[in-house]
Amino acid sequence: MKLAAFFSGGKDSAYAIYDVKKAGHDVQVLFTVLPESDESHLLHFPNIEQTKIQSQSMCIPQIIQTIEDIRSDIEELKLNELIKKAKKTFDFEGIVHGGISSVYQKEKFENLCHKNNLKLISPIWQKNAVSYMKELLDSGFEFIITSVSSGGLDQSWLGKKIGYTELHELESLSKKFQFNLNFEGGEAETFVTNCPLFKNKIKIIDSNETWDGIRGTFEIVEAKLENNA
Repeated sequence: MKLAAFFSGGKDSAYAIYDVKKAGHDVQVLFTVLPESDESHLLHFPNIEQTKIQSQSMCIPQIIQTIEDIRSDIEELKLNELIKKAKKTFDFEGIVHGGISSVYQKEKFENLCHKNNLKLISPIWQKNAVSYMKELLDSGFEFIITSVSSGGLDQSWLGKKIGYTELHELESLSKKFQFNLNFEGGEAETFVTNCPLFKNKIKIIDSNETWDGIRGTFEIVEAKLENNA
């Protein structure tokens, strides 16, 4: 099946694309939406600009759209306009959604697909958090944490690459502080620097950290594809 995929640059949207491609589907285009506010209920925003280099490494065309009004009905309207616009250029029959447990988000995307006669594919929906996170690492996904906003996650996690040792520590922290290990509740955001979808690994050249004592972000200022000028 020919598909479009919502893509934020994080582990979940990237793994969802990997999963459908592994199943034999063809992802024609990436939809990346930049909400002007970090209070969006549907969309994630850290380091959205850097998704361009991820798109380049995946060799999948990308459409980026900014949404200024974060009211959910306006967001849904803008996403609907984006889908209709994309269908004029790209041929796709369904949309890939990287959600895991947000019923609110899934229903919104189901509604968008229904309006546009498309099928919604949610390959990681309801996956067990522990097995899913291990599956990411086992599949060769390399990703860093780009924001934290939960008890138990301090400044030291910003920009940290997650491997098996870090995952074990996160699992212990998630039990102690009662946050979702897969960060589905917004406890943290991630950015994929390498995975089986990429032709070239992404190298971060410059970055900025912000920390207010409770939450923080890791902003990628400059990145490049390795082995590329």
